[in-house]
Amino acid sequence: MSSTKLHHYNRYPDEAAAATASPISSGPCTPPADPSSGSKMEASFGPTLAPGAAGTKAEGSTTHKQHRRTPSSSSTLTYSPRDDEDGMSNMSLRSTFSLHEEEEDTEPQIFAEQPSVKLCCQLCRNVFKDPVITTCGHTFCRRCALTSDKCPVDVAKLTVVVNNIAVAEQIGELFIHCKYGCRAMAGGAGAAAASASTVAGKPGAYEVDPLGCPFTIKLSARKEHEAGCDYRPVRCPNNPSCPPLLTMNLEAHLKECEHIKCPHSKYGCSFIGNQDTYETHLEVCKFEGLKEFLQQTDDRFHEMQLTLAQKDQDIAFLRSMLGKLSEKLDQLEKNLELKFDVLDENQSKLSEDLMEFRRDASMLNDELSHINARLNMGILGSYDPQQIFKCKGTFVGHQGPVWCLCVYSTGDLLFSGSSDKTIKVWDTCTTYKCQKTLDGHDGIVLALCIQGNRLYSGSADCTIIVWDIQTLQKVNTIRAHDNPVCTLVSSHNMLFSGSLKAIKVWDIVGTELKLKKELTGLNHWVRALVASQNHLYSGSYQTIKIWDIRSLECVHVLQTSGGSVYSIAVTNHHIVCGTYENLIHVWDIESKEQVRTLTGHVGTVYALAVISTPDQTKVFSASYDRSLRVWSMDNMICTQTLLRHQGSVTALAVSRGRLFSGAVDSTVKVWTC
Repeated sequence: MSSTKLHHYNRYPDEAAAATASPISSGPCTPPADPSSGSKMEASFGPTLAPGAAGTKAEGSTTHKQHRRTPSSSSTLTYSPRDDEDGMSNMSLRSTFSLHEEEEDTEPQIFAEQPSVKLCCQLCRNVFKDPVITTCGHTFCRRCALTSDKCPVDVAKLTVVVNNIAVAEQIGELFIHCKYGCRAMAGGAGAAAASASTVAGKPGAYEVDPLGCPFTIKLSARKEHEAGCDYRPVRCPNNPSCPPLLTMNLEAHLKECEHIKCPHSKYGCSFIGNQDTYETHLEVCKFEGLKEFLQQTDDRFHEMQLTLAQKDQDIAFLRSMLGKLSEKLDQLEKNLELKFDVLDENQSKLSEDLMEFRRDASMLNDELSHINARLNMGILGSYDPQQIFKCKGTFVGHQGPVWCLCVYSTGDLLFSGSSDKTIKVWDTCTTYKCQKTLDGHDGIVLALCIQGNRLYSGSADCTIIVWDIQTLQKVNTIRAHDNPVCTLVSSHNMLFSGSLKAIKVWDIVGTELKLKKELTGLNHWVRALVASQNHLYSGSYQTIKIWDIRSLECVHVLQTSGGSVYSIAVTNHHIVCGTYENLIHVWDIESKEQVRTLTGHVGTVYALAVISTPDQTKVFSASYDRSLRVWSMDNMICTQTLLRHQGSVTALAVSRGRLFSGAVDSTVKVWTC
């Protein structure tokens, strides 16, 4: 057998063999007659081809159609044409087969001999196309593996792991007939039998053309051969209307072609003739003498086109740079606007601070005026230098505003509740440090109260938690209200809790709280509760109600002005309340007549506290305006203003002549004389 190029083999030793060659059927892979080969798929890389399989013509070999080359089907063998564009090919497989995406679906593909069944997919029963190894260890076509749910061998789920390069290379070594040596099968029984194995609706099968290219080539070298095959159909370059030619006949045709045009036809020469008249025409063609000038003109025109294209690129580049400069300019404008906004914000803050300083200065001037007035009136008893309160220290540790304070005098402990949902225990006698942080609430701690050795805390989570002060451990949790627990107070072995329009009375039984009664008839939030002797005082909107603790009945109502009552304090002779609108009202405790309204604060009066001595009684007020005021109840005059907090002062507590104040600045300050 003779070879010409790239392992090409002549199929027919003579014309008789060519005339009697039988076509190969185009069905899927079928197992060989040898039963030892079996039909089981090779698990991973597949077998090696049998010796002598390449380059020989097997009797009864099978015809196959060519599948169009796509990224997901690098190894295209024995397939009916399909349109698969899933874009998942491997570069090494592409180079192995050298097939192109532009290849037509209907290209014929006829193998020189029947492919081994081990090179066939068990799902589609055709030669592997882009073979991949799945998780079960078997090899399938990539498309089959992606479109099938289970392995037909062991019913395992199919997931692609890696390309089976070894099998792909074996398939690339198979020999096929040149497509210019194949033709579509004519109608008849043979065609009907062959087309039965093709996909419905797809083109029919192909057979070997005895008048076509006689060579067989490796599948991987197919394109290289077919690009230079002498049997490749071509068109006459002079006139497309000339009959189709084979590459081998083109040279002879050009010598006889009657449609040869003058090389100067693009300039207007209309000559058309054969080779003999062509040479004669060139001698008399008026454009021939100008060909150098015409060529120079073409070259110049071409240079101008290149220059114009370069200018277009330069313009596009300049437009791009202009766009980028515009974007940068926009960004700079945005940054400038942001800086102006920050400058305006800083200026606004400075203005607010200046107003705050002016307000503090005004308050100090008022204090000086009060002191001067008392001195001018001869009321020296109201200004005692020994009674000036000073800040002696600050407890720092909370991560949010402090809303309530409570003192356990027996152990010199101070409890503080905060927005950080914790209660801190402070030593106010020896170490002056936080002894422990009590966690348990899911909301802001709004109220604290002590009864015996128990600490009770109320929170925005609507619960009351009972704590053992000796062990500082939680012993009980009670779902007390449907709304936040705003205030707590204890008396006569009972605990009183205030919330929205309600006061609940609880009997204290060990660590348990038993609901005894709910006091109603309240018009708003109960933010202030004070128990003194046999009476309970509750504050809501412009109202103070006085309840008999024994009968739990309302015995008196005091009407106020200035909005909701936020704080109440009771002295031996007076009832004092602080309101939302900066006012402090004072009533006589016996007659229940209002005797004075104290002014001076410029914000809500959040808390009141009392320090009584045999000589005098002082009331302390804490306000939203960040100040504390000290009031002498003997003459209802403010004797001192305390300014040390950086936020609204929200809570007060007294113990052994000391005053404790909690504020929104998250600190607790200690004041003593």
